[in-house]
Amino acid sequence: MTTRNLPNLVSTYRMQRLFPAGRAAIICPVDHGLIFPRALMKGLEAPVDVVNRLIEQGATGFMMSPGLIKQTQAEMGQASHLSRVMAVDGFYELINAREGLGTLLATVEDAVRLGVDCVKMLMPWNVSTREKMKLVERMGKVVSDAAQWQMPVMIEPVLIGDPRSPDVVAAEFEVSRIAYDVGADIIKIAFPGADTTAKLVQELKVPLVIAGGPMTGSYADAVREVQEAVAAGAQGLIVGRNVWSREPADSARMMAELNRVAREHHVKLW
Repeated sequence: MTTRNLPNLVSTYRMQRLFPAGRAAIICPVDHGLIFPRALMKGLEAPVDVVNRLIEQGATGFMMSPGLIKQTQAEMGQASHLSRVMAVDGFYELINAREGLGTLLATVEDAVRLGVDCVKMLMPWNVSTREKMKLVERMGKVVSDAAQWQMPVMIEPVLIGDPRSPDVVAAEFEVSRIAYDVGADIIKIAFPGADTTAKLVQELKVPLVIAGGPMTGSYADAVREVQEAVAAGAQGLIVGRNVWSREPADSARMMAELNRVAREHHVKLW
């Protein structure tokens, strides 16, 4: 019997759960309680209820805090085809990121014990030089630990709190390369435009997932951006506030449209 690529079989299994065949993934983040105040979590006051609703509306996976993973074991056991990404760090000071500090709050071993498919780290880059050094050290540790357990690592380059100006978009594009070189298996980034998305996909050749961010602009604008991102090669959509902060009927409509786009415009790369 021929065994191919044995050291990566578990990692490949987890990646295939994260990215279902023939479509872009729709991973719904419900981990906001780790760092956001309640005022910015309208619609997520009862997170287990939100998870149940989004399961019915066609999410392919969830991004969760360690606590929410524990509290949804029964629900996710009944929907075991869906993936789970666990946030393993936090960052504290959203208004003035340059004064903020990040910290690990869970380990890769915790993620393995809880049965998740991926760990996720924030990479805030508008911080002090000292905090950047500590951040890169934390990321290196998580990547190293994850390799021992064949656990995919998602890293999110972000300039926390800064308005979405062209300079911020350009900076996050640059920082994505650092995330890649640290060892990210998946890069999560706010939509930088179709051309930049395609450039990242072509250059880095790791799955790129696009963050939806807060509910801004019109429904049509949100769908158009998602369609552009998927057509440019994004392998997944990270949509939370743009879905669960809407009224239930609007949320269902948005999820139906996202699922349509994820299937019709998906570009198979690997």
